[in-house]
Amino acid sequence: MNQFEHLKEEDAEERDDVVSTRDDRSDVDGGTVNNNNNNRRKAVSPAAGEHPLQYNYTFWYSRRTPSRPANTQSYEQNIRQIGTVASVEQFWKFYSHLVRPGDLTGHSDFHLFKEGIKPMWEDEANKNGGKWIIRLRKGLASRFWENIILAMLGEQFMVGEEICGVVVSIRFQEDILSIWNKTASDQVTTSRIRDTLRRVLNLPPNTIMEYKTHNDSLKDNSSFRNTKMTFSLKMTGVTFLNRATSVGHRATNTDRQQSLCGFSTPEHRHHLKGF
Repeated sequence: MNQFEHLKEEDAEERDDVVSTRDDRSDVDGGTVNNNNNNRRKAVSPAAGEHPLQYNYTFWYSRRTPSRPANTQSYEQNIRQIGTVASVEQFWKFYSHLVRPGDLTGHSDFHLFKEGIKPMWEDEANKNGGKWIIRLRKGLASRFWENIILAMLGEQFMVGEEICGVVVSIRFQEDILSIWNKTASDQVTTSRIRDTLRRVLNLPPNTIMEYKTHNDSLKDNSSFRNTKMTFSLKMTGVTFLNRATSVGHRATNTDRQQSLCGFSTPEHRHHLKGF
């Protein structure tokens, strides 16, 4: 059991039924809670005896009406910074007050990014980067979100400062997990991130994974359309597909079913019922 799991047991508390940004709480046991998007927030640091994280991390929450066209201005208005943590203990105490992604409704997103990096394509740390995308069947988001968070905070990706943050996106027919990195052109690093994702999430080897640069997202104003899809029956045989075969608006039903965490056979779908 790693330090995250051990301290989770020590710090377990009853969870609130809503995102924990109540106005009557200015902090959660050391971490900070931010109830608006202004720049007034106190510096966060580990308390005496706590286990410091490699980086401070900030939680964000966003929600929008799908029928309204998204643009940079509306996105920035809808995203809300809700808190920053600097230690393992602060993380668990803060995290225990958050609604689980699987309990969110509508077009909602949780983001966990290194402090100082906004979860926006245009941010200085993100503008030359991209993200790996995994589409999930409904009901899997909470478990996968927790696992990818623990992997990131525990520095399991071993790619230096390349990781910017992770996002879980709750949609009506599927949920989407993504991890953002700084340098989309560095294929060695992006491949390492992909392979680590497969390992820490215990994904079947034929899971379909997608990658999209933030520059492409800016061009088509979309996070998840027109992605470049990768998959393989062997861990070492992943192939990047060109744009002509990218997954877009008109992906077939078969493609979409396989993309829901990549289970292209009933056996693989059954294998993940435990998640």
